[in-house]
Amino acid sequence: MRRIGLILLLLAVAGGVWWWAPWRGEPQAPPETAVVERGDLRVTVGALGTLQPLQFVDVGTQVTGQLRKLHVLIGQAVKKGDLIAEIDPTLFESRVGQTSAQISNSQALLADRKAQLALARLRVERNRTLMGSDAVSRQELEASEAAFEQAAAGVKVVEAQIRQQSAALNFDSTNLRYTKIYAPMDGTVVSLTARQGQTLVAAQQAPVILRIADLGTMTVQAEVSEADISRLKVGTPASFNTLGLPDRRWTGAVRQVLPTPETLNNVVLYKVLFDVENPDGVLLPQMSAQVSFLLKEVKGVILAPTRALLPGRPHRVKVMEQGKPVERKIKLGLETRKAVEVLEGLREGETLVLPAAKSEGGRGGKGKGGKGGGGGGGPKSRPH
Repeated sequence: MRRIGLILLLLAVAGGVWWWAPWRGEPQAPPETAVVERGDLRVTVGALGTLQPLQFVDVGTQVTGQLRKLHVLIGQAVKKGDLIAEIDPTLFESRVGQTSAQISNSQALLADRKAQLALARLRVERNRTLMGSDAVSRQELEASEAAFEQAAAGVKVVEAQIRQQSAALNFDSTNLRYTKIYAPMDGTVVSLTARQGQTLVAAQQAPVILRIADLGTMTVQAEVSEADISRLKVGTPASFNTLGLPDRRWTGAVRQVLPTPETLNNVVLYKVLFDVENPDGVLLPQMSAQVSFLLKEVKGVILAPTRALLPGRPHRVKVMEQGKPVERKIKLGLETRKAVEVLEGLREGETLVLPAAKSEGGRGGKGKGGKGGGGGGGPKSRPH
């Protein structure tokens, strides 16, 4: 009897172990569901961009010399016509003085030549009078006439010299004026590329001293992949936010699609430009922008998660009816990767059964979402 009791005890323990063994598995979890809701749906193209001022000017110097004085700092607001920099004018003042002296000398010489011309004219007139009474010879008359022509030519030579020197003086005076550099537009100094005391050489092109930009209107330069660029055109609505202000959004419309692409890490990217107003000045050059281009949009429509669609055509979903999932045909409108617009077959408030998420590496779990033109305002999923 003791042996029989021991055997029964062992059988009871083995039965309990078998009942709770891991290989029996856990009870099946209830299916994941989502409630059909009404909302908005958008088809968009995403891109990264950079902010630049719509209008800016690189201010340089047209003369060679030492940058004697900078009157502005980075971030300083300037008005058109404000003095912003000065080049050492010593050499140019010397040239102006030298050319002015040459002109004064030539003007004195011109006065002397004109006096000689007047005297030669008088001699010619006198000799012509005397020639009538045979008081002078023809040879003397001809000599006086030649002297008159020579004096007239001398006047013209000096006058030409004065015109040449006046042009040189105008050139030197212009260069002297260029030693004072004025703001060509209203704006903000956004960069300084030269330093006070630096020698600037304006040989083939004007060296840039600083950049002035109008920050009241900014341009977004978005880089769009070749797969999406054909979907954008001039006038396409665009919006963006910045890393520093993720909850604030600026809007605009595509102004230009640049036809020449850039290749970055074997990815072909096209620049798409649009402008936004910046009245409070919070947008600054070189800021990064997370851009969204709106292709299509519907508002206040019946929405279902894309994941709820069963494979195959026509489109079908499983709807909870009296506690049981029932397949139902539906008609779709706008579709995105996250949500779809349902034209027929579903009512707001109904509950959809979502197919089980695909497993990864033999483990159960939710699949990873992909990038691309997604939508907004889709229904929220929840466990039933």
